[in-house]
Amino acid sequence: MAMETPHQQTMQGGASTRWVELIVALLIGAIGAVVMADSLRVGISWADDGPRAGYFPFYIGCILVAAGLWIAARTLMSWRDLADKVFASRAELTPVLQMLVPTIVYVALIAYVGIYVASALYIGTFMIWRGKFGWLATALVSIGVPVVLFFLFEIWFLVALPKGPLEHWLGY
Repeated sequence: MAMETPHQQTMQGGASTRWVELIVALLIGAIGAVVMADSLRVGISWADDGPRAGYFPFYIGCILVAAGLWIAARTLMSWRDLADKVFASRAELTPVLQMLVPTIVYVALIAYVGIYVASALYIGTFMIWRGKFGWLATALVSIGVPVVLFFLFEIWFLVALPKGPLEHWLGY
């Protein structure tokens, strides 16, 4: 079986390095701009008792914007050189998406069912789907881990995490 060239991989659906680098650079810059804007809202100057809440985040945001601009400029200057370079082929992206999509669903579920139920579902799904564990081991771990985390955060450290209908029904 003949090896494909990077250009052939790109033509067959692989992600081009230049577009990935440019998109990531712009995202880094945008995150930095959001941090800077919010830091300005809460104050970036010094008060009588020290720096205001936005002082350090503002400069971190400046660094992020500068880094994003640097990466974007470097990518644009070498745009032609990166034309045939493949960041990842479709086959390489498949396992990444198999992890990313359930993780996005998990994060979205936290708002509706709370972190403990969402975590139990997330752990259980991966244990059965990817780990091929049996139902007993899956039930013990996927229920046990959130219970231990509940006691650790809610009872011992007194740190409230997002709760859903189940926790409210149980009186927590």
